[in-house]
Amino acid sequence: MNPLDQNKAPIYEALRRFKSMRVVPFDVPGHKRGRGNPELTSFLGQPCMDVDVNSMKPLDNLCHPVSVIREAEELAAAAFSAKNAFLMVNGTTAAVQAMVFSAVKEGEKIIIPRNVHRSAINALVLSGAIPVYVNPGVNKKLGIPLGMSLESVRDAIEKNPDAKAVFVNNPTYYGICSDLKEIVRIAHRAGMTVLADEAHGTHFYFGDGFPISAMAAGADMAAVSMHKNGGSLTQSSFLLINNYISEGYTRQIINLTQTTSGSYLLMSSLDLSRKNLALNGKDIYKKVLDYANYARDEINKIGGYYAFGKDLIDGKAIYDFDLAKLSVHTRDIGLAGIEVYDMLRDDYDIQIEFGDIGNILAIISVGDTTLMMERLISAMSDIERLHHKSSIGMFDHEYISPDVITTPKEAFYAEKRSVPIEKSSGMVCSEFVMCYPPGIPILAPGERITKEILDYIAYAKEKGCFMTGTEDVNIDYINVI
Repeated sequence: MNPLDQNKAPIYEALRRFKSMRVVPFDVPGHKRGRGNPELTSFLGQPCMDVDVNSMKPLDNLCHPVSVIREAEELAAAAFSAKNAFLMVNGTTAAVQAMVFSAVKEGEKIIIPRNVHRSAINALVLSGAIPVYVNPGVNKKLGIPLGMSLESVRDAIEKNPDAKAVFVNNPTYYGICSDLKEIVRIAHRAGMTVLADEAHGTHFYFGDGFPISAMAAGADMAAVSMHKNGGSLTQSSFLLINNYISEGYTRQIINLTQTTSGSYLLMSSLDLSRKNLALNGKDIYKKVLDYANYARDEINKIGGYYAFGKDLIDGKAIYDFDLAKLSVHTRDIGLAGIEVYDMLRDDYDIQIEFGDIGNILAIISVGDTTLMMERLISAMSDIERLHHKSSIGMFDHEYISPDVITTPKEAFYAEKRSVPIEKSSGMVCSEFVMCYPPGIPILAPGERITKEILDYIAYAKEKGCFMTGTEDVNIDYINVI
């Protein structure tokens, strides 16, 4: 059999062989195949507990794979058209941070859009790298942050020729893509590494009709969140590398923060999900695309909502759009996205991905059905009919350009004091404030607190957004330098 035959799932197959061996466990985990925790075993099932095992020779070792995990990584690299792939069990957060740690050291610059996930800015706190923020454009109707225009990337590179890397969202949480291929060309010409956060871009590699993937665009590294819409278990992802990026050094960086006790539940889910997408991805994502397009059309027929798509494309900060994203603007029916999010869950038993000040996002993926789509459309219609009201006085934008005073690391570790948040205008923040999801900071360490930002935070709290990041869990106080 061809060693890169995508029908293979080496970790899964090794676990099946291991189960048949009837090994007596005197190693960790201490539940000993579930016998030590009957209630948990009853809840998760005996088959699950049987394969929640520790690294051993027959099952390889995630930190230094030489057999079945190594083979699974090679299969993943082939499936994603990458030079190498790494199984990540600390979430896409660990993959994003490994990219940053690999590309930039303390005191070195990285060109990065400000609307990144908190994991990227956390990496800057830990590494001491210096962000050169590129403010994304803002769509005035939707109020959401967009991609990076080529003009803004060129300007950042020209002003910071000593920067080591360029970081790109591909796509954003809302489905918006920058011109990644051209950004790669410009960055490489300047001698910079290109890192892509593809937490929401797994399907770019396997389906037709989607924006270009990072590996196809020539990017150097990509963090791909298989669990979001690729079918694997929560917290499982791939880190892909390309071009001249060192496999050995990248693994050393990963091993600085990733667990030494890699979960075989997570790894086998990556193995089987990769197999499924490699063999069936085109058909799977055609179905996903059909569902998303159908729902988008039907929601737009309701009136009041705006389920946006490729009509947003302007060739600049919106170079392309991921049609698998069902992103819907809700402000014109007089409701914040978070209010629609709460109504869908509380009144209709429908859990979507997130709601923010003006929009909602429903993730359409490999597990959806026609009935599920009809339930969502029907509930959205019902909410519009029952709750439509004037939108006068609603907050009209999600993104506020930051005034950066110092680096995230300097601010986070600086001597700080806690002040009432309503009295913090003009001060420099030393912690994060964000709605989660999407986990894009409203404030990051080192940024000036303004009245506009405080108004946004107060409005988000009033509307019911789940706010995180501050030491004070109620966000009544904020730490400042």
